[in-house]
Amino acid sequence: MRSITKQLAGIFALLIFVVIVPTRGQDPARLNLDSLAGLEAKAREVVEVNVDGELIDLAKRVMVKTGDPDAKKLGEAIAGLKAVYVRVYEFDKENEYNPADVDAIRAQLSAPGWKQLANVRSKRNNEKVDVYTMFTGNIMNGVAVVVSDPKSIVLVNVIGPIDIETLVDLGGKMNIPKLEIETEKPMPRIKN
Repeated sequence: MRSITKQLAGIFALLIFVVIVPTRGQDPARLNLDSLAGLEAKAREVVEVNVDGELIDLAKRVMVKTGDPDAKKLGEAIAGLKAVYVRVYEFDKENEYNPADVDAIRAQLSAPGWKQLANVRSKRNNEKVDVYTMFTGNIMNGVAVVVSDPKSIVLVNVIGPIDIETLVDLGGKMNIPKLEIETEKPMPRIKN
């Protein structure tokens, strides 16, 4: 669980930093996280990230105006983002939370517009990983990641257009994790 959590955290670390004001329930890509409200009292460790508003607007303006071409490219890639919400709950003992709380989040991902990208189930450690995307036409307007095991829950909800190709190009720069995404490889040249 920790390795998957670290990988997801790395992938979304940039996105956590670059968020703008959420539209409070009006955006279909925003998940309702109210079912998790009671988990703080039970969890040993809690991470809640809601970066919004002026801070991200400022960061985007600075990135676009900087002389660094990578920073400018990053600013353009995240220009349309509206919000990123992250919740992480870690518990001392197994089954200290009600799985129905997490299932309520997963149920929201069956709403129109959400498409499942990944569904991983491990019987060995009872780990569940779900990755969903929401598209409007050919533009990705949302991402949701739900990871749970008997002792932890990780949720990431990204709202707004995301230019994945640009983020892949920037991988390994500016503390953006290198994303290993296969692309079509050119055909080998035949020497005569």
